[in-house]
Order: sequence, then structure tokens, then C-alpha cells
Amino acid sequence: MLMPKRPRYRKQMKQVRHLRGVETRGCDLAFGDYGLKAIDAGWVTNRQIEAARMAITRFIKRGGKVWIRIFPDKPLTKKPAETRMGSGKGSPEVWVAEVRSGRMLYEMTGVPKAQAEEALKLAAAKLPLQTKFITRRETII
Repeated sequence: MLMPKRPRYRKQMKQVRHLRGVETRGCDLAFGDYGLKAIDAGWVTNRQIEAARMAITRFIKRGGKVWIRIFPDKPLTKKPAETRMGSGKGSPEVWVAEVRSGRMLYEMTGVPKAQAEEALKLAAAKLPLQTKFITRRETII
């Protein structure tokens, strides 16, 4: 699973306000010819990122190259079930990537357009966000 090697702080505050607005960095295709762009904003967990990556690589039968453009660097904590209120913050359970609208999530190259579109459509089904298929010529949101 994806997670940072050694985070500076073990527990962070949630701060959902970071997800407002439109992304200004990481919006264009930088590596591949086809991409999957986020239209919504939200959190994507490390398991969802990995599930989408596996769906892409399985469909293209390990042909071509895939880039993951997001990384889960935010810990979310949970308290154990049936625990009383108080007694501090829970332990980190899951790592998420904060994704704003307009962010490029995955890129790929080395496969035909129809195959890339189908592979990225399968990956989009694993993610909790609305996404859009992008080719090299159209990189506008």
C-alpha cells in the first residue's frame, strides 16, 4: 500500500476546506498520452488508488506505462468500536490523498486510444470521484 515512509506528524487535523476551489498544479498531462482527470474534489484512500492501478494494469495486460499522479500523505484516525467519548484521539487507520477538481490522477502511454479509454474507465469505477478521460490534445477541464 502507498503511505509515507516517515511522516513529520503522526496525526493531522481533517481540514476539509483544503478541497475547495480548482487545482492549479498537476492539471495537465506531463508524462503520458492519456489521462484520468478528477472533476470532483474529495479524499482518495491508498486502497482505492491501488485498486484503480491494478484495474488499469490488468486490462492493458502489462503493456504500456502507467503513472500515478497522486500520493496519500494525509493520515485519518479512527477510534476503536464501542469506545467511550474522551481519552484522546484515535490511532491512524488509513492514508488519503486530498484531490481537488482538475487534478490529473493517472496517466498512461504505449497503448491504443480505445484500450486506454476502457482501462481508465475501469479505474474510474474504483474511485469515489467523478472523472474525465483526457488525451494529449485536450487538456482543458
